[in-house]
Amino acid sequence: MPAPIEELREQIVGLLPRLRRFARAIARNPHDADDLVQIAIERALARSGQLRPDSRLSSWMFGIVRNAWIDEARSRGRRERIFAPAELGENIGDPAHETQSDMLAVQEAMARLPEEQRIAVGLVLVEGVSYKEAAEIMNVPIGTVTSRLARAREALQAMLADTTGALR
Repeated sequence: MPAPIEELREQIVGLLPRLRRFARAIARNPHDADDLVQIAIERALARSGQLRPDSRLSSWMFGIVRNAWIDEARSRGRRERIFAPAELGENIGDPAHETQSDMLAVQEAMARLPEEQRIAVGLVLVEGVSYKEAAEIMNVPIGTVTSRLARAREALQAMLADTTGALR
């Protein structure tokens, strides 16, 4: 196997945690997110010749994950899916699980965001990608990323204030 493919594989393995977080942010379901990451890796390895030497691998991979999600969303015909962990009803009233409840509230609020806002939040706020890089990945101007993030932050704050009574 050629050395560049082996090197690419190693770099992709290093990106796996970030790719999974981003996929979870946009897919709203851990199983779908894992499928998205797998599809993205397959596409990246199959199309490794398309990676330009001057581009960042992370940007290219985030773009592939994003495009794979768009393809999947189109094929599903926009039907809504509900994610309710089996543990949701367990440990009710147990203060040790407040953090888990907060995390579920954030996940639920993220899931209710429009897709373009969820993608922007996933890239910039979850993955720490720059606005410029997020704009390139999403194929939109930087101002569009900024406005999507502003709308997403406002919506998340409103939703979380409704579910928790107040922001913490």
